Amino acid sequence: MGLGLRVLNRFAGLKAVDKLGLRKPAEKAIFGASRAGFATVGAASRVFKSTQKLVQPARLTQRSGDGLFDLTPSEEQEMLRDSCRSFADEQLRPAALAADTACAATPELLASASELGIHLLGLPESLGGAGQERSAMTSVLVAEALAHGDLSLAVACLAPSAVSNALVLWGDSEQQSAYLPAFAGEKSPAAALAIQEPSALFDPFKLSVKARRTPDGYVLDGVKSLVPRAAQAELFIVAAHLEGRGPALFIVESSTAGLSIQAEPAMGLRAAATGRVVLDNVVLANRALLGNGSADIYATCISLARVGWCAVAVGTAQAALDYLVPYVNERVAFGEPISHRQAVAFTVANAAIEIEGMRLLTYRAASRAEQSKSFFEETALARRLCADKGMQIGSDAVQLLGGHGFVKEHPAERWYRDLRAVGFIEGVLLV
Repeated sequence: MGLGLRVLNRFAGLKAVDKLGLRKPAEKAIFGASRAGFATVGAASRVFKSTQKLVQPARLTQRSGDGLFDLTPSEEQEMLRDSCRSFADEQLRPAALAADTACAATPELLASASELGIHLLGLPESLGGAGQERSAMTSVLVAEALAHGDLSLAVACLAPSAVSNALVLWGDSEQQSAYLPAFAGEKSPAAALAIQEPSALFDPFKLSVKARRTPDGYVLDGVKSLVPRAAQAELFIVAAHLEGRGPALFIVESSTAGLSIQAEPAMGLRAAATGRVVLDNVVLANRALLGNGSADIYATCISLARVGWCAVAVGTAQAALDYLVPYVNERVAFGEPISHRQAVAFTVANAAIEIEGMRLLTYRAASRAEQSKSFFEETALARRLCADKGMQIGSDAVQLLGGHGFVKEHPAERWYRDLRAVGFIEGVLLV
């Protein structure tokens, strides 16, 4: 598969491809080849691995650094990013307005995203996945590429991977045997990482959802908010305050007694079909506790989620810039393109500068995370910049489009609404 993709990628890069009008067919061939390749990897070992009992947890090999500060993606990462970018621009972008209006993505679109095979990258080969090395950078590149199509739809597509990634990183052998084979199956389950709660100035380390111990396990009570695809999700990883311990993660199946879903359409992320997960005396077994309730694991989970949100902010901000440049060059006012106006030109230039800063900080945090280096400070810096500048770029896009920025005919207003979520939402994604 790798050799075939390299050949197709080289072919698509030739100037003659444009002269002969073969650009679109070449891009579709690359996308189709990568999708079929990942699907084949999953199908080849799906039946066997779904029934296997693990003696010990299956983990991806941790990537080690070479001591050099180099964030250049590898050739394989570039090809994967290009495939996801093609999928985002050709399928997510055209479907975004209808999904935003309906507050849900179509099953066909979500099935197409699943066929792309990105959820298999975080699963070890021993469990039917396509992953060999643990790579937060690869996850960031995929999230950024998908968000270039639409941030809300990217969140809907990536939400199940957050659960499978958490199980790979911190699940024990029993938990992995019970749940991970389904993610490598033909119909991967909808799932979500539920951390956000409906409170002002929410602090993920001061949770209102409580978990109390019982002789046989735990009981959870409380409400989680802005959970993507909540109504369709079959599995949740829920953050709760465990008495005597602090914040911890619990595996909760949607069929568990006491769990109910309430619709919660918001200002942004509408295509992600967000909802509230209500936990009313939800009884869980001892094996539901993920990572033995470790405080370090919970803190790492929060930071990895924030890196994921930085990635989708970069992708959406880049989409806004790519939309703005041709618009301001073609929009004529007073006999000349509005890009000739200094205020317009400077605003667009500032957006380009800020996006590069956002991207660099996000990549640096992800790179340190996959090398098992401390990345909490880098994540905090990236999130602050992406939250502030991402929202500013979204606002500037609406402003520069004038009246067009206020109507749904153009995507700027939707990008602006979605980008506002980056500064406050917790969980959902996990790189």
